Amino acid sequence: MLIERVQILMSDGVFRKGSVEFDEKIRRVTVSESADEHAGPYLIPGLIDVHTHGALGGDHVDGSAENLNKMAEFYAKNGTTSFLATTLTATEEMLCKAVHNVSLHERPQGSARCLGINLEGPFFSHEKKGAHPADLLRGPDISMFERLYKLSGDKIRLVCLAPELEGAQAFIKEVSQVAKVSLAHSSADYKTAMQAFENGATHVTHLFNGMSPFLHRDPGIVGAALDANAFVEVICDGYHLHPAIIRAIYNIFPERACLISDSLNCTGLPDGNYESAGLPVVVKNGKCMLADGSTLAGSTITLLKGVRIAVSLGVPLAKAVTWASAHSAQTLGMEREIGSIVPGAHADMVLLDSELNIQKVFVGGKEVA
Repeated sequence: MLIERVQILMSDGVFRKGSVEFDEKIRRVTVSESADEHAGPYLIPGLIDVHTHGALGGDHVDGSAENLNKMAEFYAKNGTTSFLATTLTATEEMLCKAVHNVSLHERPQGSARCLGINLEGPFFSHEKKGAHPADLLRGPDISMFERLYKLSGDKIRLVCLAPELEGAQAFIKEVSQVAKVSLAHSSADYKTAMQAFENGATHVTHLFNGMSPFLHRDPGIVGAALDANAFVEVICDGYHLHPAIIRAIYNIFPERACLISDSLNCTGLPDGNYESAGLPVVVKNGKCMLADGSTLAGSTITLLKGVRIAVSLGVPLAKAVTWASAHSAQTLGMEREIGSIVPGAHADMVLLDSELNIQKVFVGGKEVA
């Protein structure tokens, strides 16, 4: 198949006019030398959401094969061609069911690739628990992780934890041998966070949210992430981070930011009352809060909407897309397979018009209906 006369986001992060030949993989990328040729629509890599809990009433803890298929189809139709099925804090029994469900998943045609699992919880601080149920939090448990990892078919790709908890540093050393480790829902200071990065952590979950503030004498996880050159997740839904913070991330983490949705099961559904991780949540004007009003409880955006919001706040389109594609592939060590329009990579691509509306989505070279 051939797509011509488009603005292609190249692997160097620059849009150039040209054409792409592909079947299930990208075979050739040709840059046009004609200065007079109409620029045409944007062709970007398929977006990669490393942190999405669910959509359309389903989530990645419910252990439902039907819901997993439905969510994968929803993601693809909205420009997300790969994702990590992200859990929430739950009982070990529920998590076992959830990860086993992912291990059995076979991607239906026309749906997004499930790359594996992002285990978000239960190894978190009570002080920074956010919307995770306090009674189910626990300290880092290597034996529990090993049980879940085996049941997942070795598909746990990212593990989140608070590094200040007892046993966390030993956990990081061991688990980082088989999965990426992310700092999350934590009161850790700079020194503790740096120790975690030295022990093998490489990632930070939803930067600025669920952690101590970035202060001039106590920079915490944010400062440690900067010094350790870690990848950092960014929720760009208009609620989790002030516009000035999005622009600050663009300036201080330009090559390490990963745009995420942090979408909950209420994504794609109207405003109303829902439940997430056993806790009641309320969605109003797309903003998702715990019903008691105490904290944000995730988002209701698609990843492409996050790209659009980032662009509206001053992040260049090429960079916003790179945050949501190439960087997410890099944090998982999959940059040769997904996240870029280069020969040999999977033909996962999204065609956008000038207003960033979807015209076509391809997963493995097949157009999504």
